[in-house]
Amino acid sequence: MNRLLSLALLALAVPAAAEETRRPVIVCSTTQIADFARQVAGDRCVVKCILAPGADPHTYQPTPGDAEIVATADLCLENGLHLEGKNWMATLAKDRGKPIATCTEGIAPLELESDGEKVRDPHAWFSPVNAARYVNNITAALSKLDAAGKGEYEARAKLYLQQLRTLDAWIKEQFNAILPEKRILVTSHDAFNYFCRDYGFRSAAPVGWSTGSEVGAGMTPERRKSVIESIRSFGVKAVFVETSVNPKMVQELAREAGVAVGGELYSDSMGGPGTAGETYIGMMRENVLTIVKALR
Repeated sequence: MNRLLSLALLALAVPAAAEETRRPVIVCSTTQIADFARQVAGDRCVVKCILAPGADPHTYQPTPGDAEIVATADLCLENGLHLEGKNWMATLAKDRGKPIATCTEGIAPLELESDGEKVRDPHAWFSPVNAARYVNNITAALSKLDAAGKGEYEARAKLYLQQLRTLDAWIKEQFNAILPEKRILVTSHDAFNYFCRDYGFRSAAPVGWSTGSEVGAGMTPERRKSVIESIRSFGVKAVFVETSVNPKMVQELAREAGVAVGGELYSDSMGGPGTAGETYIGMMRENVLTIVKALR
């Protein structure tokens, strides 16, 4: 009888214990944000990501399954600056009544030209200095959600911010191998403007030719001719494809312009599990090594 009573009491205690150990669920829009969140949260939170490695946030169409993932969230994190085409992450969060934090809050955005209009460049994470702002915003959001974990979040963020500063210094050192006049980056779309600004790439060079949902679709015959002439006139040594954009157009342009394809760069999405680019620091490291090898 005593044994049966003990088992009954244990069964009653399990739901309470499970409730006490439940970890907050953080749902992120992009792979970069998910990595930042994991660096800050450690094992204290469950971090989920809507986008898969290699997916394009500009053109992504949310699924019913995404809505179910957001339904489990205690907090949602988005990039903002309209990276998520038609603000799909904010819409998912609103539809499910979930709080959302914008990771680019406080960043001074660069501007792009789209259809003759100036728009804010959403690819801010390509600057490690901006990445630090992402991390600080995530730290503040997690600390607000889970005040008891604030000390842990801030301690992890402090270490990771040191790693970002080291990354920034390392990138500058690596690009010393490329003469300033040879620092010309031509890619599938305008994702690398913050990167080019930070590391001395020529601002007047053809860094891309389409943005947003227009990726690849804005290449008219006139534009194609202009891009090829620009590549030749700038003396571009190599052009690059991106992991989240179909490489066919860049390969064709490289062939027509008579230049090499320098390799594949991680851009709007990081690499999958087991790849060198599955973390933000790994993504940036591999991009830099690919660019240096092709342009040196």
